[in-house]
Amino acid sequence: MAQSRPTTNNVGIPVASDDHSLTLGPNGPILLQDHYLIEKNAQFNRERVPERVVHAKGGGAFGFFQVTEDISQFTKAALFQPSTTTDVLVRFSTVAGELGSPDTWRDPRGFAMKFYTTQGNYDIVGNNTPVFFIRDPIKFPDFIRSQKRRADNHLRDNNMQWDFWTLRPESAHQVTWLMGDRGLPKTWRNMNGYGSHTFLWENASGERFWIKYHFKTEQGIDFLTQADADEMAGTDGDYHIRDLWTAIDSGNAPSWRLEVQVMPYADAADYRFNPFDLTKVWPHEDYPPITVGRMVLNRNPANYFADVEQVAFNPANVPPGIGFSPDKMLQGRLFSYGDAQRYRLGVNHYQIPVNAPRCPFTNFHRDGQMRVDGNAGGTLHYEPNSYGQWQEQPDYREPPLSVEGAADHWDHRKDDDYYSQPGALFRLMTHAQQQALFDNTARATGDAPEDIKLRHARNCGKADPEYGAGVLQALGFSPQAIGK
Repeated sequence: MAQSRPTTNNVGIPVASDDHSLTLGPNGPILLQDHYLIEKNAQFNRERVPERVVHAKGGGAFGFFQVTEDISQFTKAALFQPSTTTDVLVRFSTVAGELGSPDTWRDPRGFAMKFYTTQGNYDIVGNNTPVFFIRDPIKFPDFIRSQKRRADNHLRDNNMQWDFWTLRPESAHQVTWLMGDRGLPKTWRNMNGYGSHTFLWENASGERFWIKYHFKTEQGIDFLTQADADEMAGTDGDYHIRDLWTAIDSGNAPSWRLEVQVMPYADAADYRFNPFDLTKVWPHEDYPPITVGRMVLNRNPANYFADVEQVAFNPANVPPGIGFSPDKMLQGRLFSYGDAQRYRLGVNHYQIPVNAPRCPFTNFHRDGQMRVDGNAGGTLHYEPNSYGQWQEQPDYREPPLSVEGAADHWDHRKDDDYYSQPGALFRLMTHAQQQALFDNTARATGDAPEDIKLRHARNCGKADPEYGAGVLQALGFSPQAIGK
């Protein structure tokens, strides 16, 4: 039995009654001097932080990552050195749904990881797909708005999302993933996670490599049918949250094998397509995945709000030996994620225990809401100063990165290869998987206008004629309709 705790207010004053307000007589008005009543309700009014604009609904767990292979020839990052074990927190989520939405809507799944390394926190903000809908972050607000609710009736709308997707044909690859089996993972334990972006690794000799992360589920890939997902949405909207908690609580800790694709630094300059394009994958025959280690989730949160709702991920958090690529979407996220956390949790959100580094850290940021660490007392909070209180660490400086080109709003559509990779993905599917893709697409387009449905079928046909024909038939159109 849990130990009984005497109730106090926020500053430790004993609460005489937590059942009855202070009133003038048994039937009289409440007195304003009932300070505990005021405190209790004021606290209640503020107990929700703003939900995430994206990835609002989710759950997570703690665990560890252990390096099983020697990959030190590619990176000097401490967490990837042989036999190193690092504590980790992973948060899984849907993308478009609000906090109360069902876990089993057809949607990409967020797969965000925080590694508590000896050189500071490392955050990988990924998904369960290796690609994304768009290439340029200037379109990200438009993309998310098209997946949210209409401004007039506040309803989700098939027209908006399919209108946006079909007018941005680079989304065809991700839409093919989403409408296939992997758009509805059976559980979070039965899906892969991907860093998706291209990142930079640097070894101890200063050599650099481009890499992509693949976290492969050791439980096996599994998925829900659309009918199963719809039923689950109505009977257990928190199915995925419940499944992860129950599995770990019963000792069935899920695990993933980390593999990386490694591209020599010089290869990027003349590779056959832009290797930093988030709508494309690197073919495995070009860069075979290399095993790095294993991630295990074996501890549930002690408190959901403290450990999951308040966790703040930021891809700008990278330890020495890891860097960024020219991936436009990654570059945009380096600003937007940190800015979102400052809005949602405050400028000092890094002091919240779940976000705090496990290694020593010293900065000269000061003040701001919710500063709870003593604010460094009288330590000087400027640099340079005459007292040597702050010292740069030039040993961790990255090698110079050569860049060239004129600054302009360059049109990324000069690369109009939108369809080769979704076509290749389609041809990897079995006939049963292809039919499921057709049927899922037809259901998901719902009441979108016919011209938008036909536009999507045409895009699919450019990826593979059989893909287009199958979608067209599932939508109920004649074969001749695609030419109209």
